[in-house]
Amino acid sequence: MGEGGPIPTLIVFGGLPGTGKTTLAQALARHLGATYLRIDQIEQVLRSNRPPEYDLGEEGYVVAYRLAEENLRLGNIVVADSVNPIQHTRDAWRSVATHAGVKAVEIEIVCSDGGEHRRRVETRTTDIPGLQLPDWKAVETREYDPWNRDRIVIDTAARTVEESFAALLSALRDAGAA
Repeated sequence: MGEGGPIPTLIVFGGLPGTGKTTLAQALARHLGATYLRIDQIEQVLRSNRPPEYDLGEEGYVVAYRLAEENLRLGNIVVADSVNPIQHTRDAWRSVATHAGVKAVEIEIVCSDGGEHRRRVETRTTDIPGLQLPDWKAVETREYDPWNRDRIVIDTAARTVEESFAALLSALRDAGAA
């Protein structure tokens, strides 16, 4: 914020599980020294304090929206990592940026190779204790609205993590966000 410091920006990741979204979001947060908010982590903490049958609904996202806005108002860059599957959540993230008076950058991570995407889903592990990862059928049938506005799209199918990250940084520079 001024004097060469970071310009508060909300960088919102979206994409189906297994596309490489969390890997890239974490790498970007480290690279920028940004506040990192991961919906999976927030939801798992909320779940651990509720009965197993409790439906969280939007609770994890609502907590993340408030944390993001607070950090943006403090002058931080915020990287939000979530599936962000429906128009409602995408609009809510944009609203957070508007209320904080900052720019929002939306990024969709995809894996266009169905076989590779399935392999990733079926072989991945989690670093969040107790988190149950979705299986391939759950990923295939998950509600996921098509995007109806501009965003940065990074296809990780035929790229290494390093190549995907380089493509992400280049796209962010082109968008005037990094």
